[in-house]
Amino acid sequence: MLSFICYLLSVSADDVVFRAEAPNKVVAGRPFQLTYSINQRARDLQAPEFNGFDYLAGPYTSQSSSTSFVNGRRTSSFSLTYTYTLMGTNPGDFTIGPATITCDGQKYTSNGVRITVLPPDEQPQQTRSSGNSGQSGNSGSSSTARTSGSDIFVRAIATKTTVYEQEALQLSYRLYVAGVDFAQMGNTIKLPECTGFMKQELELGERQFELEHYNGRNYQAVTLVSYLLYPQHSGDIQIEAAQFEAILREQSHRQARSIFDDFFGTYENVSRMLTAPAITIHVKGLPAGKPAGYSGGVGQFTLTPSISTTDVQANEAITLRLDIKGAGNMKLLKTPAVDWPEGFEPYDPKVTNNYKTSGSGYSGTKTIEYLAIPRAAGQYTIPAIAFSYFDIQAGQYKTLTTPEYTLNVRRAPGQAAGNEGEAAQTYTAVNKENIKELGTDIRYINTNEPATNLPPLKGDREGLYHLLPQSILLIDLVMLVLSLIIYFLFRKFRQENADITKVRYKRANKVAQKRLKTAQQLLSGDSQAFYAEIEKASFSYLSDRLSIPTADLTKDNIADLLQRKGVSDELIQQVHEVLSTAEFARYAPTTGAEKQALYDATTNMINQLENQKI
Repeated sequence: MLSFICYLLSVSADDVVFRAEAPNKVVAGRPFQLTYSINQRARDLQAPEFNGFDYLAGPYTSQSSSTSFVNGRRTSSFSLTYTYTLMGTNPGDFTIGPATITCDGQKYTSNGVRITVLPPDEQPQQTRSSGNSGQSGNSGSSSTARTSGSDIFVRAIATKTTVYEQEALQLSYRLYVAGVDFAQMGNTIKLPECTGFMKQELELGERQFELEHYNGRNYQAVTLVSYLLYPQHSGDIQIEAAQFEAILREQSHRQARSIFDDFFGTYENVSRMLTAPAITIHVKGLPAGKPAGYSGGVGQFTLTPSISTTDVQANEAITLRLDIKGAGNMKLLKTPAVDWPEGFEPYDPKVTNNYKTSGSGYSGTKTIEYLAIPRAAGQYTIPAIAFSYFDIQAGQYKTLTTPEYTLNVRRAPGQAAGNEGEAAQTYTAVNKENIKELGTDIRYINTNEPATNLPPLKGDREGLYHLLPQSILLIDLVMLVLSLIIYFLFRKFRQENADITKVRYKRANKVAQKRLKTAQQLLSGDSQAFYAEIEKASFSYLSDRLSIPTADLTKDNIADLLQRKGVSDELIQQVHEVLSTAEFARYAPTTGAEKQALYDATTNMINQLENQKI
């Protein structure tokens, strides 16, 4: 009895799922199927009115079930399907309402379906021929025009052919197939360079064919590749032709090898080159009169400012935040400058991008956080920040501004009082050590003749006099050789050290590793000292490797220089994150795990830069 109860508990009842499915697009005059499926036994299906469609047959009922045991657990599934055959009568968009069904005495409602009915072919569908299956054409506007009678071709589709400079447009290459046995795309592809544009390839996900009515004929179409383009200068810019290889299955014209080949026919794969001709984009230059704070933005944007506090104690950090939201060339927006009051210590802004690509460009939010530390008590005013961009819909420049912020900075505990708005300075006196006589360090020079107690020479003095000139010559020769070696070594050392850039480049890793060793010792100690060492290690390393004084280094300068030297975007982003994290973490509570993660990231960053030839 107990085992039977456990068996019943092991059988889980699934939730009832009742849904309708139909093709998104159909052709008028061609039958298609509408199905209703439910995962439980049910009865009394009530179908809706099929407005806009002819009812041909149905419903046909089918059911399937399965049972499986996994690790002693029984799992079962059931499916009941009702199939209707319908046909669209007139082109247009139609909606079939939900159906109802009864399951265990309770009624369930399905979803509705929306179907687009395409017009039928204007002329009877032609059979393919090897003479025209590889041809294609282009109208030179937003889409290309096919050659009459073509069964397979590629269109170059531009969402816009007239744009402003830096205004986004989408360029797609779309394959159209009708009346041929298409197998797959080949390996030979020649895509245009898109000179004059900044190009970003869009992710298409899983490629699937869908019905599309084009130039009086219905095709199975699929997008092969798509780009987001930003024109970099005004004028007419031509995008070169693109070429694609398609593999078709065609009946072989070779002699049949057996009676079965003669009866069923033989097929072979045939390559066809498809060409999407060039397309011209008309680019209008931005009008004159750019505002002083123009950020390079083209699109439509909004600006939302905020500040962490307006009442702060000296030596405590404040954060000013700007959220720029909209659509356009967000990736190229410049960071607005903040005119901090005198006595504030600003840091490089932290930029966070949260946007996605679409046919109209980048859309989303660009968040900029400015960190600064007031060093003296008083009242200060942060002037309004201007953000200017070109509005493509209005056709004019627009400027968004933040309000002025008035800050009340209180004196820090233990800070000496000074003039308002002027930093108080503290000096520490150093006591000089009294001069003591530690002994008779300097003695008088003895002018008396020194006593010589050397023993007299013994032996053959005349033989010694004969050997003396030869010994002196040998000593002179050795001294000459040593002098030459020392001279050339010194000359080489002086030449190497004369190139300051090379010297700093060679010592970069050594200095960084020394600071990282100090930072490692501080992992379980003072957090501020640890982050200071990490920041110094990173900036001193980059200063030596890039041959720029540390005082002139900013994260923007570092990113520009690394990009010019061919460093990957991923590594540049890693450098930016390490510097930003070390800078901000000095003024926020952190855990040991965060410190260890930053130490590992810094070490990995330096090791990767060491492998780069910059």
